[in-house]
Amino acid sequence: MAISETGSLEHPLQRFFTQARPQPTFQWERYQQRDVLVVNHPQCHAVFSRQGAQLLHFQPSGQKPWLWCAAQWPQVGAIRGGVPVCWPWVGRHPGESGWPSNGWGRLLDWKLIDSQEHRDGVSLHWRLTLWDWQADLFAELGQGMDLRLETQHQDSEPCQFGHALHAYWRISDIADVALQGLDGALGYDELSRSPCEQKGELKVLGSCQRVFEHSGALQLQDDSWQRRLNIDASDSASTAVWHPGGRPLLGVAGSEAAGFVRVEAVSGIDDCLSLAPGQQARVSLQVSLVG
Repeated sequence: MAISETGSLEHPLQRFFTQARPQPTFQWERYQQRDVLVVNHPQCHAVFSRQGAQLLHFQPSGQKPWLWCAAQWPQVGAIRGGVPVCWPWVGRHPGESGWPSNGWGRLLDWKLIDSQEHRDGVSLHWRLTLWDWQADLFAELGQGMDLRLETQHQDSEPCQFGHALHAYWRISDIADVALQGLDGALGYDELSRSPCEQKGELKVLGSCQRVFEHSGALQLQDDSWQRRLNIDASDSASTAVWHPGGRPLLGVAGSEAAGFVRVEAVSGIDDCLSLAPGQQARVSLQVSLVG
């Protein structure tokens, strides 16, 4: 199937699961100049990129896709969509202006340490070792999605640090969804550069770039799809919500942008964390269907 023919699919990577012949549970493929791991299990379909250990597609059996991914990827650089791993800093590096936004983690190839299948789904373990850092991403996928990023710091000196699971959620249309569970949360609006407080549910009208002092669960309500996802980021210090509104995104068609909202678990987005030698850090996303 050519890329131009995927328009009828709800996710461009569903192309891997349209074959009639039986497929193995785990199979490496080459797609848009990247190595991708295709996961085909009775409980779910998923696709990871070796670059960044990035979960690009996740779809429990009998449901619509949970994650959004751009149809066209750049020849080099970060892939937009899925769950990019921002590591070991978030946003701009605090000291090196020439270093990539959101860290090296989403640009480098990770090693697949382990992959197992069981009755309820699959378990995967990815690892990236960089200088005196080690990052481990654990994924449990089935009828729900559980991602856990753990970092070990073995340097002899304290180090600044930040990490995030930068999830792009697939939705029917940005005009038809609302985030529930942020009522009363304090935060910062990056667009107006001012503090903000959420009142009631959050409906994204136009551009949105807010970071809330919130950890724990919230719900993504999609009325058109009659779907409600419970997104739990209890290990993170903050919850960030982002959508470009009408602003153009490089490599993303205008019609594509209406099909996602980014809700991410993040720690160290503004004030970097300080990790002592031997200290560990963790951030996670646990997602389930409500009802």
